[in-house]
Amino acid sequence: MPLTLRCDELIRSQNFIAGRWCDGAEARTLAVTDPADDARFAAVPDSGAADAHAALAAAHAAFPAWRATPAKQRAAALKRWNDLILAHQDDLGRLISREQGKPLAEGRAEVAYAASYVEWFAEEATRAYGDVIPAPLAGRRMMAVKEPVGVVAAITPWNFPAAMIARKIAPALAAGCTVVCKPAEDTPLTSLALVRLAEEAGFPAGTLNIVTASRERTPEVVDVWLADARVRKISFTGSTPVGKHLARASAATLKKLSLELGGNAPFIVFDDADLDAAVDGLMAAKFRNGGQTCVCPNRVYVHEAVHDAFVERLAAHVGALVVGPASRAESQIGPMINARAVEKIERHVQDAIAKGARIVVGGQRVRNARADGPNYFAPTVLTGATPAMACAGEETFGPVVPVFRFANEADVVAHANDTPFGLAAYFYSRDVARIWRVADALETGIVGINEGAIAAEAAPFGGVKESGYGREGSRYGLDDYLHIKYLCQGQLG
Repeated sequence: MPLTLRCDELIRSQNFIAGRWCDGAEARTLAVTDPADDARFAAVPDSGAADAHAALAAAHAAFPAWRATPAKQRAAALKRWNDLILAHQDDLGRLISREQGKPLAEGRAEVAYAASYVEWFAEEATRAYGDVIPAPLAGRRMMAVKEPVGVVAAITPWNFPAAMIARKIAPALAAGCTVVCKPAEDTPLTSLALVRLAEEAGFPAGTLNIVTASRERTPEVVDVWLADARVRKISFTGSTPVGKHLARASAATLKKLSLELGGNAPFIVFDDADLDAAVDGLMAAKFRNGGQTCVCPNRVYVHEAVHDAFVERLAAHVGALVVGPASRAESQIGPMINARAVEKIERHVQDAIAKGARIVVGGQRVRNARADGPNYFAPTVLTGATPAMACAGEETFGPVVPVFRFANEADVVAHANDTPFGLAAYFYSRDVARIWRVADALETGIVGINEGAIAAEAAPFGGVKESGYGREGSRYGLDDYLHIKYLCQGQLG
């Protein structure tokens, strides 16, 4: 089916460079497909090095004027962008659901979530305060001021195509930086639509530039930005191996980096937990976007005293989830993003079964009247999970809950930390002393305590260890797009 929106202007099929929409230099195209049935419904440029160079030249040329624009004016442009995003929430939600697969209610919710970052950083634009430093000698004034780092290259993922681009671009523009962006090859249309609204909001030409590219040609685009000293910062959300490559390739020009990388989030249910609250929290954290989030629980540890009761309640909730395409209002779990994703989920489940796990709910692909495409997988609960299973060491990125049994606090914290990753963790307990012990002991950048929905524009989002560095959102998120200049004035006495 063709994609139709109330505002057809949001459907863009070109790059946006130097304030104009343009085809790729080589006129190659990338098909955009609906993960519900793998049908092609749009095409965008499959860009290469020439397009990356053009976008960078435009951003570099626009930077001096944009950095000199008063913060209040930058904030006003961001507020106009926020208002336009919310005004087109329904269209943008439908666009997300069509190219990414998440249910329409989640697509609309993501638009509101994306807009919250634009609004937040519009307000933060005027709060990039410096400091006056007490001088150690008479006749001096010492100050620290914050300045934009320069051109920012943003590389965004497919799982939240609106929220992730907003979370990177909004603070960059608020700080006075200019941007070149490469969205994920699976979900370029949402990003292009947001840039179209930014154009309408009145950002100057060259301030924001976006080029699309296939998986195969993405390195050609990004390598241009990595090698060029005019790009002063890279912001990336994606896999740890790619993040490491970006860090290595940025070393030659010592770019600033924000890397939000892989996760392997533990979810711990202690014997004193409110089990109903824990089940609700796990459902919210795990099955959002079909389990395709970087902070969704990947390993669920349940104390042996409450294990069976918890699993029984969880299985009832998971078994009731409706699988189907976003086009059906009752759908709660949409298709996975592509065939590779389904194959990985299936491999993890089969590996777990071969190593002793038991399927309580789900465990297989779904093909029925509600989900008639190839990319659906049933929401799944496995018991008897062990550290030897692939699902314990790798991020499944799908609707699969492996449940591990544990006996004491020290052991479960050790198991939770036994991973190279450290993005998010969750635990449920009503013991105040335990809450502070465990929160302190968990080696992650984010901890949900008796709460499964942890993301918010006012909160710092990011990880430790091989989950990356830098923070997005919050007042700390603006600092990643600024550097500090020290001013020392003498001869005042």
